[in-house]
Amino acid sequence: MLSRWQWLLIRTTRRLWFRATLFSVLGIVVAVLAALVQPLIPADIPAKIGADSVDNILGIIASSMLAVTTFSLSTMVASYAAATSNVTPRATNLLIEDPTTQNALATFIGSFLFSLVGIIALSTGIYGSQGRVVLFAATLLVVAAVVVMLLRWIDHLARLGRVGETTERVETAAARAMRERRRWPTLGAVERQGDPPAGSLAVHAATIGYVQHIDIGALSAAAGEGRVHVEALPGGFVDPTRPLAYVAQVDEDRLDEIRDAFTVASSRSFEQDPRFGLAVMAEIASRALSPALNDPGTAIDVIGRSIRVLSILLEEIEDPDRYEIDIENVFVPTLAVEDMFDDIFTPIARDGAGNIEVQLRLHKALASLAGMGDDRFAAAARRHSREARERAEAAMALDTDRERVRAVAIG
Repeated sequence: MLSRWQWLLIRTTRRLWFRATLFSVLGIVVAVLAALVQPLIPADIPAKIGADSVDNILGIIASSMLAVTTFSLSTMVASYAAATSNVTPRATNLLIEDPTTQNALATFIGSFLFSLVGIIALSTGIYGSQGRVVLFAATLLVVAAVVVMLLRWIDHLARLGRVGETTERVETAAARAMRERRRWPTLGAVERQGDPPAGSLAVHAATIGYVQHIDIGALSAAAGEGRVHVEALPGGFVDPTRPLAYVAQVDEDRLDEIRDAFTVASSRSFEQDPRFGLAVMAEIASRALSPALNDPGTAIDVIGRSIRVLSILLEEIEDPDRYEIDIENVFVPTLAVEDMFDDIFTPIARDGAGNIEVQLRLHKALASLAGMGDDRFAAAARRHSREARERAEAAMALDTDRERVRAVAIG
């Protein structure tokens, strides 16, 4: 599993400003580099290729890229607003971290700064005739990059913020987190079973929020010869009265290191928290079933996606030797299958109790999960099928609809 600093680095690279800054610095470096390599260019080359036209090209790029960047930002904001109102606010972070969107904005901003620095340098006379050749060649490459990115950006805008596209992003994030949890069911530590030993000392959170990441390596190092029994998993809500972990035979001066191994923030994240992905998918289905939207098709789509995400827990692990546990003094509980079924199916069964199409698809999905050969899945699926059937019988007006639900229910 990733250490805290590796996790923070990955999170930083997904921020919009990171790629924009990287591309902008690259554009400035290329523009300045043209002045440094001009002695290497033969003196007769500028007249042959018409490098004097670079002034006009840079002016066009500077003016157009500023307009395109402004338009792209306004379109992004509108897409985020659409996703917030039609899907769920919890999905907007995935749109913000979308690599195509970030690459497009970074390319446009970087091209604008490249052309701006080039125009300033030309005005001050830094470039000689040979330097213009280098700048001209770099400008052609920038134009080609802008054209390619514009074509990708136009195609991407047609889908950005749409319900189906956003739902797919949520499923992808949930599946990625679920697959990591399948490989590391205890985050690389020993499975915790039962309560911590008597006399263990509770380590409480210093802030109020959700656990986003646990650095198991840091916990092990801080524990030394002692033991750490993790209480709050990623996604859990903590405050100064709820323990993050219990420690045994650990020096009290190391408790701050134990506490710092837990990253607590104001909101949940998808990375180490597969239950959050399921909960967001359930939110999408519940909003689609609300009277304001009345879109049972989206709820049915979410039910199908939930089968794919949950079935990851039963996949065979490729190269299992890579995921052997090498930490023996940290104990972490596994996720309960019943809790994950509650996250995704309880809201759908509640909000779709009176919809026969949703009920039929829900019971068929539960039957599929029950038949995958896992006793935990079978027990949870039967319980949810029974509860969904009871909700449907109380909400449906027609006896024929109730009979159809009873016919497909497995609980």
